[in-house]
Amino acid sequence: MSQSQTATLKLKTIPTSSEIEQIIRKSATLSIGNDGNKETTPYGPDPEGLDILPEYSRQRLIASGIDISKGYPERPDQSQIPIFKDEVFQIRDDVYPYVERGKNADPEKKALFGAATEVINLTERVGTEIVGLQLEDLTDQQKDELALLIAERVVVFFRDQKLSHQAQYKLGEYYGRVEKHAQTIQVPGLPGATVIWLDYRKKNGMPLTFHNANWGNWDVLRYGAAGNQVWHTDLVHEKQPAGYTHLHLDTIPDVGGDTIWSSGYGAYDKLSDELKKFLDGKQAIFTSAHRYLDRENPLNGPSPIERTHPLVRTHPATGWKSLYVNRGMTKRIIGLNPVESDLILNYLFDVYEKNADIQVRFQWKTKPGYGTSAIWDNRISQHRNVFDHEGTKERHGTRVTALAEIPFFDPKSVSQREALGLSVE
Repeated sequence: MSQSQTATLKLKTIPTSSEIEQIIRKSATLSIGNDGNKETTPYGPDPEGLDILPEYSRQRLIASGIDISKGYPERPDQSQIPIFKDEVFQIRDDVYPYVERGKNADPEKKALFGAATEVINLTERVGTEIVGLQLEDLTDQQKDELALLIAERVVVFFRDQKLSHQAQYKLGEYYGRVEKHAQTIQVPGLPGATVIWLDYRKKNGMPLTFHNANWGNWDVLRYGAAGNQVWHTDLVHEKQPAGYTHLHLDTIPDVGGDTIWSSGYGAYDKLSDELKKFLDGKQAIFTSAHRYLDRENPLNGPSPIERTHPLVRTHPATGWKSLYVNRGMTKRIIGLNPVESDLILNYLFDVYEKNADIQVRFQWKTKPGYGTSAIWDNRISQHRNVFDHEGTKERHGTRVTALAEIPFFDPKSVSQREALGLSVE
């Protein structure tokens, strides 16, 4: 056999992308489009999930009219999960006409604050709790003022909530296009309402323990991220990344399971003037948490998709600059060599993660039979869960994320402390 005939024979034995797709979609074990945790979550509604579903979470589902007769939670059918990178880019490739609800809201927030029984600032500049209001009952004016409050305070909390899954979704729609995640477990019949339930994910193979829970906060590429214990910002790989995210916990440990947020405004203001000047206008490469195949080179294995965004972005409602990075998904700064980029990025990650005075830690506790909501702005923050209850106490909730604008940097924008007339010295 000639050399050319041998080469032709070898080429014919290499499967095409369509053949690889058929193999993956027919397989019960192969999975593309995951985050590397190698979980064995079944497709469709899971009857076994009902066996460990917390009682109040079950009651909330029933009260919302959610059909859980076939199981809970639900993972989208395998045919809906993208395998190739070009499929992911096509999902939301149109330019969505985003409306910033907080931009023209009353800066004094009279409709929102006037209806509340108490407004509690949890730290000087990060985190506010609103007491005495039900999210289901907010008027559009109050929703707009809430958007501005979140844009100023990073995250806002509401305890003692009776909130249906549909009302949570509808509020997300008011703030933007609801992101529907093809890979994640969700409320049956309500794509876009993602289930946050570590107990269920651990049951299906997520390797999360007391020992390894925080490894990713040293090197997420080397050690991975189990659950949401690693500092991160949601959905940075989107053309129009996440804006407002609403997490409602309906089953809450009496102690433990807190969440921490860190302010991008504060992180930017922690930098020296010279470093700010250097970073302003710079672009960075951001990656997805999930991995996909390149259709042209499918045998190279799955890898994250990449998107380019500003390293410093301007918030459209406040006009303030925010440092837009996170350890797990910011890959490199464009224009720098890899060593330079890694050195600077690792410092910026540390600024976000290690300055307690730009952070808030929230304990979710609420009265029995109710839930607690946190609504935050991913454009100006990072967050992480604290796995100190170690799965010994039930914790369950649902999350709805609204996508925002295409990230931009306005050279005329100012930092938060500049706007508020505060010195950094």
